[in-house]
Amino acid sequence: MINALDHLIIAVKDLDKAESDYMKIFGMAPVWRGEHKELGTINSIFNLENTYLELLASNGNGLGATLVNNALTQEGEGLIGLVLKTDNIKEAHASLGSAGFVIGDFSDGEGSNSSDKKIRRWQNLFLPPELTRGLFSFIIQHTEGNLPNSKYQATSINKLDHVVINTNDADGFINVYKDTFKIRLALDKVIEHWKKRMLFFRLNKTTIEVIENKDGKPANDKLWGLAWEVKNIEATHQRLVDEGVDITSVKNGLKDNTLVATIKSHTHNVPTLLIEHLEK
Repeated sequence: MINALDHLIIAVKDLDKAESDYMKIFGMAPVWRGEHKELGTINSIFNLENTYLELLASNGNGLGATLVNNALTQEGEGLIGLVLKTDNIKEAHASLGSAGFVIGDFSDGEGSNSSDKKIRRWQNLFLPPELTRGLFSFIIQHTEGNLPNSKYQATSINKLDHVVINTNDADGFINVYKDTFKIRLALDKVIEHWKKRMLFFRLNKTTIEVIENKDGKPANDKLWGLAWEVKNIEATHQRLVDEGVDITSVKNGLKDNTLVATIKSHTHNVPTLLIEHLEK
């Protein structure tokens, strides 16, 4: 049903400021700057090798503007959305319905690029609470137009390594993402370093990393942070320092044959890690 983590959404107050900050973090320009007129939002998109990041701000009235404004009021800027990709939204709709979920009709979406007026179109399938479990999440099928490729430099961030989600119900998360969405569960174990259960779901060369914190409350999931892969972390670290970005020193990661550093500024309230996977 699901064949990719399509994109992640960060709600921001000032799109110009957020775009400038993430240009410094990524080491490249966004590939799309546009609007969703019917939703009351404007966006800036950074295209990575395996997914894309959408900075989203309100600029009018509509469901999108309401979503962004509510997020900013309640928790401030930060990660608000995880979007899953399908190649057959009709089949996904039918499959979820046959599994007993009450699913509304899918809806059409359209975005225009302010620089060249190109149009992209897609269809969205919004999910019921028992599947979103507290996240703003939906299924998308792109139907027309493509994002331009990014112009990478040697020290650019090139792909998403993993997104971190906190949950209080790992078994329920498995029921949704493995059994319903059919996403591969690659790891389910207690990590001794944290004394917590961790799940890894793998798709399109990235990972949804889930950390369980049981609290006895109803099932709830929450987006937490992002880890971006780089080819040369030392060189990328130096570029970020030169750009005025606050970043920790490079150190060995918890995973063997990795180097990591944590970005402490310019992220708009998104915990952010850089990681380089060393050759064995």
